[in-house]
Amino acid sequence: MNNIHPLATVHPGAKLGDNVEVGPYAFIDDNVEIGDGCKIYPHATIFSYVKMGKDCTVFPGAVVGAIPQDLKFDGEITYVEIGDRVNIRECATINRGTKASGKGVTRIGNDVLIMSYVHVAHDCTVGNHCILVSYVGIAGETDVDDWAILGGSTVVHQFSHIGKHAMVGGGSKVNKDIPPYSLCGREPICYAGVNIVGLRRRGFESDTIRMIKDIYETIYYQGNNVTDG
Repeated sequence: MNNIHPLATVHPGAKLGDNVEVGPYAFIDDNVEIGDGCKIYPHATIFSYVKMGKDCTVFPGAVVGAIPQDLKFDGEITYVEIGDRVNIRECATINRGTKASGKGVTRIGNDVLIMSYVHVAHDCTVGNHCILVSYVGIAGETDVDDWAILGGSTVVHQFSHIGKHAMVGGGSKVNKDIPPYSLCGREPICYAGVNIVGLRRRGFESDTIRMIKDIYETIYYQGNNVTDG
């Protein structure tokens, strides 16, 4: 049974799964699908064309599915797709896609933590098990691969690609692709080593970590580029 507060606004065209809780002054628009076990806190907003998986939480002030902040957007129907067990904290924003990008959808994977005041722009893809720390801003059409962590107040330029298991230091300005398994930071953004702690936590064997480290040392510390390496 769902628990919808009488002061919440839920459009009749919204589809809610089982055991969904909606707090007072929350707003859920038409053409929204909310999976089983989700909790929408007071004053959260979910606009049209959002599909959300199971056991997600949307905290106060968060806005999911607003139209993109993109001058190419012309009012077309585009989407936000969110996986299971995604935690969207206070005042985070996730925008819909644009058809001009060729995608038309912004995607968030499973088991993602989006902390307070994070912005995920149009047509971004965030993989599974990612953590976006408070005040991260991701510009349009950026891809963030599985298990990546972006430190607080990091800004990411449009069309960037953050590799899997990468960790970007807080306050970084990302204007180039971040290689997988790496630690990156500083100003300007640069490679700072292998994410050894993160890889160990994910169960990588020592030999595998050593091999990754050797590969990156060949590329970054011996004057080579990816083609040379």
